[in-house]
Amino acid sequence: VQLVESGGGLVPAGGSLRLSCAASGFSFDDYAMGWFRQAPGKEREGISCISSRDGDTYDADSVKGRFTMSSDNAKKKVYLQMSRLRPEDTAVYYCAVGITDWCFPILAKRYGDWGQGTQVTVSQ
Repeated sequence: VQLVESGGGLVPAGGSLRLSCAASGFSFDDYAMGWFRQAPGKEREGISCISSRDGDTYDADSVKGRFTMSSDNAKKKVYLQMSRLRPEDTAVYYCAVGITDWCFPILAKRYGDWGQGTQVTVSQ
């Protein structure tokens, strides 16, 4: 399994970024995918996920209404569109493969393979 995130960077508060995650080495259609983030000194937080079972997405309260996860099965990619970014969104963002086709709850223990992460920094 290989997951490669891209699209991170430095953005001013209120701005937008789109993260991408390219997946390979597994049957993309059969497993849930999730986005997590980890800020310095904090635990890894599950923020968005998509279930392959029905295509439903789920978002954590911290990002609901600002972040949108999507999937392109033909390209084997997932995306995280982030808008109205805040300084507290600063973190390393990771995509991950679920251990089943159901993505919720978005807990790290329910995800088995991880990308290397991409840094997102939101300035004041």
